[in-house]
Amino acid sequence: MSSLRVEAIDVFYGDVQAVWNISFQVEAGEIVTLVGANGAGKTTTLRTLAGLLRPRAGHILFDGKDVAGLPANELVARGIVLIPEARQLWPGMSVRDNLEMGAYTRAARAERHRTMQSVLEMFPILQKRLTQNAGTLSGGEQQMCAIGRGLMARPRLLMLDEPALGLAPMLVRQVFAALKEINGRGVTLLLVEQNVQHALRLAHRAYVLETGRVTLEGTGAALMDDARVRQRFLGEAGL
Repeated sequence: MSSLRVEAIDVFYGDVQAVWNISFQVEAGEIVTLVGANGAGKTTTLRTLAGLLRPRAGHILFDGKDVAGLPANELVARGIVLIPEARQLWPGMSVRDNLEMGAYTRAARAERHRTMQSVLEMFPILQKRLTQNAGTLSGGEQQMCAIGRGLMARPRLLMLDEPALGLAPMLVRQVFAALKEINGRGVTLLLVEQNVQHALRLAHRAYVLETGRVTLEGTGAALMDDARVRQRFLGEAGL
């Protein structure tokens, strides 16, 4: 059974349609990435899956149950967690408090101490920053804190919107290594990322979005070798 199946959703901002008839699936245990240029509908799609937007048509099935239109807090309780673009931490709160805010569901609260230990083992720099305000962290440390906060919710499906945005190349590699480790621990990942090369190398499968529509799909390796992807997103010398 697919962990997530998106069936022909249309999404609007008021009267302006942003996503047209998008369908894709994410199998349990996979890493799937959505790639595309700015304005392609990637963030809109994640926001819809997270319950922040309501599709006007179509279905969103999570473990076979239609969750389209459910509020975000109920989706988190079911295991669907979004780490938004630009981290959106509480800058005046400590790293510890930011992390603990992720464990607000009853099930997550019951395991918060164990989950915190796991997060700090994955991101040891956060152990040294626990009492520091999140707004004083470096960009890379803020992204680690945002990922850690998402993990505190004990997700089954973790969605990440541009986790490498604004990071130096070395930090990008660290973030993607952490995502691979998270997936190795049994968490399914759905990733939106403009760093197409890194994203496709990480992903088991990928979908290309253009102007709100899925135009290509395949394994990450296959799309890395696809001439259209190379030309549109990597340039002729991209690989």
